[in-house]
Amino acid sequence: MRFPPFKASSASTRGVIAIGASTGGIEALESILRELPPSMPGIVIVQHMPENLAGNLAERLNGVCRIDVREAKDGDGVVPGVALIAPGGKHMVLERSGARYFVRIRGGPRVHFQRPSVDVLFCSVAKNAGPNAVGVILTGMGADGAEGLLAMHRAGAYTIAQDERTCVVFGMPKEAIKLGAVDEVLPLNKIARALIDIALGKKSAKSA
Repeated sequence: MRFPPFKASSASTRGVIAIGASTGGIEALESILRELPPSMPGIVIVQHMPENLAGNLAERLNGVCRIDVREAKDGDGVVPGVALIAPGGKHMVLERSGARYFVRIRGGPRVHFQRPSVDVLFCSVAKNAGPNAVGVILTGMGADGAEGLLAMHRAGAYTIAQDERTCVVFGMPKEAIKLGAVDEVLPLNKIARALIDIALGKKSAKSA
């Protein structure tokens, strides 16, 4: 399976990149996102954080990235060159209508003590994007995201975990690796390049 080279218009999406992070994730996200070109597929992100802080994070990242980084709003499209960050205190899920991906923002119980939850996002990506997705699990405490990444892996998505050496807390990636949910373990400074290569079709996802 190859992640298809991105050739869609702003009204549709052929690929989705889903990223989950917790402790140490803000710096990790900045390291990755600032390296990505505007031609990248749409990106959806869960970073564990309290309510009312996602907007500040999005503004900070938007100021240093070539892609647009925004706090997600209900119904926002997942489109090229845009990264959507889940609001604090709300879950974010990916949905699909024809060729168009978009997000829904909703309440609901905490998952792994978290809202937003990486598992909630990743499971929706597995269901609605399947092999047209790439999942990335970054530094963080606990196990949120491991089962969701496994669902993505089983649905044909390519999955990446940050390695122990570059994690602030090697919790979430470790749990995903233990479940067999991860195709590739990479240091933080190589994740952006891997995403670019997959999006351009230069990297054969399942044979990497």
